[in-house]
Amino acid sequence: MKVKMLSRNPDNYVRETKLDLQRVPRNYDPTLHPFEVPREYVRALNATKLERVFAKPFLASLDGHRDGVNCLAKHPKSLATVLSGACDGEVRIWNLTKRNCIRTIQAHEGFVRGICARFCGTSFFTVGDDKTVKQWKMDGPGFGEEEEPLHTILGKTVYTGIDHHWKEGVFATCGQQVDIWDEQRTSPICSMTWGFDSISSVKFNPIETFLLGSCASDRNIVLYDMRQATPLKKVILDMRTNTICWNPMEAFVFTAANEDYNLYTFDMRALDSPVMVHMDHVSAVLDVDYAPTGKEFVSASFDKSIRIFPVDKSRSREVYHTKRMQHVICVKWTSDSKYIMCGSDEMNIRLWKANASEKLGVLTSREKAAKDYNQKLKEKFQYHPHIRRIARHRHLPKSIYSQIQEQRIMKEARRRKEVNRLKHSKPGSVPIVSEKKKHIVAVVK
Repeated sequence: MKVKMLSRNPDNYVRETKLDLQRVPRNYDPTLHPFEVPREYVRALNATKLERVFAKPFLASLDGHRDGVNCLAKHPKSLATVLSGACDGEVRIWNLTKRNCIRTIQAHEGFVRGICARFCGTSFFTVGDDKTVKQWKMDGPGFGEEEEPLHTILGKTVYTGIDHHWKEGVFATCGQQVDIWDEQRTSPICSMTWGFDSISSVKFNPIETFLLGSCASDRNIVLYDMRQATPLKKVILDMRTNTICWNPMEAFVFTAANEDYNLYTFDMRALDSPVMVHMDHVSAVLDVDYAPTGKEFVSASFDKSIRIFPVDKSRSREVYHTKRMQHVICVKWTSDSKYIMCGSDEMNIRLWKANASEKLGVLTSREKAAKDYNQKLKEKFQYHPHIRRIARHRHLPKSIYSQIQEQRIMKEARRRKEVNRLKHSKPGSVPIVSEKKKHIVAVVK
């Protein structure tokens, strides 16, 4: 049997006397620089610092609404067109390139509860507190014509949300029940209900287009199948879910924005435990929207901030806030994955960069190469403590910062209590419940 041994000769690296210079092992290969890693580390550090220096995410504020912005919708064919509905019943259509309002419609009496565009982009639908569903042309009226809806449906109850099918002339509304409508008819094709509470939002799945998800005020998230016209299953959480959003790349995955300050990403095949719990907000999460890539989503909260989360991480990578921005009611990620829009209480729609330090406009080939090189360096050294600290640091408003500290103390107290209870109980009598399963009450099929 052959035994291989590592052997070193001390003469190669031990000094003969204290006065001798330390011997440094050298690689004399000319392609390998002896200080390659320290050099790259310094470059990565500089790239990380410069990224934070150039992080200026806020682009524009679209003002013109006379009441809080309650809902937003994207145009399916045009990147520059955005629709917004306010609490005074006014709907505005905006041009993002010119950053101005191109059309104003007094659509409803009372709140505009929901707005969505038809999949072809020729018209859009609104629902309001006046118990009506209205369909409007996307293009404005001709010269001398009055602003009139194409169709008006008068319902029996207040509708709280609307969403359009991604491929057919069918849309869904929610209120006391989920109604599926054909565009050509004035009565619903089918009505689905499970429980007796009001439903706050309904969303069509963009991939499996016959699936719907809705969330109700009795803490349920219910999934429906349009082909069978029946509910499939529901999951009951600790607190109420405000809205859900389907992942545009993974058919079974959706994220729910909850009142308990967290967001939950579920796989609809296994609702008994969320795939990930996203924690960072310090107040109720009111809206959520996915990036077209399906890798990230943005959430809007009552704590006057919006946060960007990677789908597979529990902590946010970015937080946006301004001094003037109040409670953020709605948020949308644009279809080119570069910008984020949010509508808030103080009547403004704000436009942000999805990547805070990204340079806008045309990049030269050298700029592109430098950007890619810096990105690779940051990825290589991302776990080094100094670089990680700089990359993670965000300046927060005092109110959010103090609430985070307060909640940290409360969470630590709860954890201590659980540990003590476990320590002083009979082995096996107190079950250990994971953070993911803590907030799930039941799954009903």
